[in-house]
Amino acid sequence: MIDLVARTSVDRRLAGVIAPVVEDLGFELVRVRLLSGKSRTLQIMAERPDGGMEVDDCAAISTAVSATLDVEDPIEDAYTLEVSSPGIDRPLTRMKDFSAWSGCEARLETSELIDGRKRFRGMLHGVGEDEVLVEVDEGIIGLKFDWLSDARLVLSDDLVRASLKARGNPDRIPGADIDDTDENLDADKEA
Repeated sequence: MIDLVARTSVDRRLAGVIAPVVEDLGFELVRVRLLSGKSRTLQIMAERPDGGMEVDDCAAISTAVSATLDVEDPIEDAYTLEVSSPGIDRPLTRMKDFSAWSGCEARLETSELIDGRKRFRGMLHGVGEDEVLVEVDEGIIGLKFDWLSDARLVLSDDLVRASLKARGNPDRIPGADIDDTDENLDADKEA
């Protein structure tokens, strides 16, 4: 079964070099992409097994991966290394992601037409043996994992709440700690 962590042969080769380094640090590799454009960017997404990721974690991974890539030298041209967490509207790249985020809305794309379409959007309902279960307008369908070319969560208020709850702070709303009322601004000036 091919996962979506690294789809192209170049990405798979890079993941083979990067994954052991990331795993030795106690993280899981979520995605590897070598992007081209005006300049090349090696994009690495990783997370702790519990789903967390901090800025210091990204820095530690970047330092360790950089050292390994300098020795292995798998990329011929100059590139920028970018290490990040998957984010709230994360890509779903492993079968376990579809189980973990069951009950959340996702966009999925297949590499081939399935019943006349390639794009599906709906509520995740976990996984079967080798397929992802998703509720679309027609009902719950199974898409073989190997058919998928892309999948990611859809950003919504429910997803933000679920992410905050998973971090152990269900009451925190992004931006809620910022209070710029005149009364609080005056209090700050007096302090």
